[in-house]
Amino acid sequence: MTAMAPVRAEPDLSFLLDHASHVLRTQMAAALTELGLTARMHCVLVHAQEQERTQIQLAEIGDMDKTTMVVTFDALEKAGLAERRPSSADRRARIIAVTEKGAELARKSQGIVDGVHRAVLEALPEEERQVFLQAMRRLVTGHLATPAEAPKGVRRSRQST
Repeated sequence: MTAMAPVRAEPDLSFLLDHASHVLRTQMAAALTELGLTARMHCVLVHAQEQERTQIQLAEIGDMDKTTMVVTFDALEKAGLAERRPSSADRRARIIAVTEKGAELARKSQGIVDGVHRAVLEALPEEERQVFLQAMRRLVTGHLATPAEAPKGVRRSRQST
């Protein structure tokens, strides 16, 4: 005898959000490939330009573990896009500084990222775009702002490199 699957009482938000996020990441990765960047590299370049930030601060912004951040920074440094420098506020601290070449590439990559985001929004009817953005902002600053404490670490979906 086969058991009946439970009847959904609500839409499967986990699937919808996970699937949309996964596809958006793959589109972003494909688009940034033309510049030889990953989404993580783009994230570090852009956020390092906003203000002086340490490697640890940039890893937190980009939701990267220490090892992934080191690999990402090493690739940026090897390409001549970023370098470690002493902080102007605390000479003991080292910040990630974007080189002129890195700043130019970040400008180009931001245009690509904006284009990917624009294409997603343009897939919605114009009257739904602002409603969608407003709802998403409300969720990520409200009910979905802080991860719940879980007894075991919940695995995040694998990020494309």
